[in-house]
Parts: sequence; structure tokens; C-alpha cells
Amino acid sequence: MAGGTRGRRREQRLDRATIVAAAIEYVDERGLPALTMRSLGQRLGVEAMSIYHHVNGREDLLDAMVDQLVSELRVDPATTLGPSDGWQAYLQQLARSARALAVDHPMVFPLVATRHPAASWLRPPLRSLAVVEDFLVAMTSRGLDDRAAVHVYKVFTSFLLGHLLLEVAAAGASTAPVEEPLDEGGSRVTNEGAELDLGEYPTVLRLRPELTRDDAEAQFDKALEAVLDRLDLELSQ
Repeated sequence: MAGGTRGRRREQRLDRATIVAAAIEYVDERGLPALTMRSLGQRLGVEAMSIYHHVNGREDLLDAMVDQLVSELRVDPATTLGPSDGWQAYLQQLARSARALAVDHPMVFPLVATRHPAASWLRPPLRSLAVVEDFLVAMTSRGLDDRAAVHVYKVFTSFLLGHLLLEVAAAGASTAPVEEPLDEGGSRVTNEGAELDLGEYPTVLRLRPELTRDDAEAQFDKALEAVLDRLDLELSQ
């Protein structure tokens, strides 16, 4: 079966999408440490140098893998949910979509938590501008004001990240960061000060001051209080 799969791939036109899909499949099967440009070339039936025509090294490839995974988290509220569905229904769909992705790709999912996002103030696993734009529009179009929408984004992402990383770790995935990135010229290795073009994401642009506000300690205290209150309620029943 594996030989037949590789044979079919040799007949395919090599492009970036094919390479990224093969890399995700390879890591699903063998784990992230086994992924090299040479091993991926063998999987695709090509020389490793052929891959460099489409991806600028391993770091660029890892970025592309994260982009592909995160793009699968997008939920279109106009077609997936009815107009009477509230923001809770949207969060339920998105959370289940994120968990399905983590369960389907447990060995790859930790990359979503450790790779450099498009901006330092985007939070994993909802760490792309397109996904965050969809999220904020879904919240504000369902009755939440701007500040409440950002608050929900921060609390929701913290819940998802903590729970899903624990789940994939239990499945055998390594949650340690990948080795120090190499500057290969085409990956998002260091971009803390990079100025992003947010023209295509008007809601993110409008809410950027709130998104970048450092309230980590307050968020932690509120989350801890909520957990303690829930435990107290459960144990008293």
C-alpha cells in the first residue's frame, strides 16, 4: 500500500500544497523529529532539492503546515449556523472543530502552539488573521460589544490550548518546542516588530488595541476563580 501511494505521488505535479499535505501525513505517521527534507523527498519520490523550489527550507515548511491546519478551523457563521444561533453555538462548533483537528493530527497539533504566529498578539490555536477576523465578527454580530468579544477570544483560546495540548500529549505527542529555528529567509522566525497589513481584516484592525492589551494576570485570576467556583458547585451536590 505504501509503495503504491508513493508511486502515485511520483506521477503528481510537485507543488507547495502537495508538499505540505505530504509533510502533515508524514508527521502524523512518524512524529515531528523524523521530518527532514530528505525523508519528505523520499516520501514524495523526489530528490530533496526539488522541494526547495516550492518551500524555503524546513522552517518555511513548518509554517505552511501550521497555516494549513489553522485554516481548517474556520467556521463560516453565514452558512454553518442559522441567524437565531447565539455566540455560544458558534463557540461550540469552533471548539469541536479544533478538537477534531487535534485528534486527527495529534503529532502535528503542538506546532500550532509553538510556531511563531502572524503577530505576537494572536493566540494559539486561533492564531491566523483570517480565523480571528471570523471569530470577532461572529461574536460582535451576535450581540457582544468589542471588549466582550476580545475577552471571549482570550478565555476561549486559553481553554482550547490547555485542554487540547494535554489531550495530544496523552496520545504520545511531544509538546516541547521545536529546536531553535534556522533563518532560511522565508519563514516567520522573528517578526515581533513586523508591521502587519490588516486592511483585509477590518474587525481585527479595529480591535487591535484591545487584542494587544496585556491582561494575562487578570485573565489567569478570573479563570482560576471560575474553576474553583465550578468545583465547589460540583462537590456540594
